[in-house]
Amino acid sequence: MQTPDRPTWDIFCRVIDNYGDLGVCLRLARDLAQRGVQARLWSDDLSPLAWMQPGPVDGLACRPWDDSVRAEPGDVVVETFGCDLPEAFVAAMAARAVKPAWINLEYLSAESYVERSHGLRSPQFSGPGAGLEKRFFYPGFNERTGGLLREPGLVDAADAHDGGAWLAARGWAPAPGERVLSLFAYPHAPLAEFLEALGPGWLILLCPGAPQAELPPLLRAGQRAIALPHLSQDDYDRLLWSCDLNLVRGEDSFVRAQWAGRPMLWQIYFQDDGAHGPKLEAFLAQSMADAPAPLRARWGALSRAWNGLAPWTPDAAGALRDLPAAAAHARAWRAGLAAQTDLTARLQAAAGRPGGA
Repeated sequence: MQTPDRPTWDIFCRVIDNYGDLGVCLRLARDLAQRGVQARLWSDDLSPLAWMQPGPVDGLACRPWDDSVRAEPGDVVVETFGCDLPEAFVAAMAARAVKPAWINLEYLSAESYVERSHGLRSPQFSGPGAGLEKRFFYPGFNERTGGLLREPGLVDAADAHDGGAWLAARGWAPAPGERVLSLFAYPHAPLAEFLEALGPGWLILLCPGAPQAELPPLLRAGQRAIALPHLSQDDYDRLLWSCDLNLVRGEDSFVRAQWAGRPMLWQIYFQDDGAHGPKLEAFLAQSMADAPAPLRARWGALSRAWNGLAPWTPDAAGALRDLPAAAAHARAWRAGLAAQTDLTARLQAAAGRPGGA
């Protein structure tokens, strides 16, 4: 049952081919719980939570989702990434005397359609949800969108983190003179070309995935790699805070790398219709708009090459030779994002329910 002092939010997530969607939903549910909401995370695959969130969180319940879900809907229902709620649950939403706020949380993008689509409403005239209204919520990089997930105190925690001590405590410390990068990539990443461009003097921390087997035979002189275990979300954040360069993929690690305030290279999710190309360009246009022209050119070349959208050029390799400039820009970009209202607060305001901003 819902209580006025602790409203209930239901968050639904389907795991498709990777765990990034579940990672986003877990971070949202945990952030809501820490802000005084009773959060229920429903997923058709809860097994990754054993390493993503190994300990309990006050106010957060994780429940298995199948089409026979029977529960009293909460005050707010978040349908993530077009996952289609169980019909019986939607019917129960429509049967409530006080209808829940129904929000469809979409994927993150910097493309222009996000601003046009954010906040659009879709009244339900038929089916089990007749009489309800769904509202579309698009994350993004400015105040005209839904913003980015950011827990209170996140940036301060990143800046206070002792990366060297944290890595050393886990047996992952760099040798004198080595720089450190984390690599989380899809199987089709151009690892050989990247390592050639990277040059010597690097310790590469490999997150679980295909590159753990594929990359070590490709290492160049002066490079070494360590295969990491699955990390909790909190420890993955600390990994990002500890590195000189972070290679990330998808959406969850992409956002967390921006909050780390370190140079970041994003491998975007490949789409057969080529939609990933314009999506990458839109992000580069926003995130590098205020960067010095040489940095903007080099980092754009590197990003396109890493994503298979352009050949490896001297500019692409040059981006990896000028990390101090990239680091300064990463901090400036993060400062601009941190000055905006975070996604959870905007969701609460959009829901217009107790516990909202």
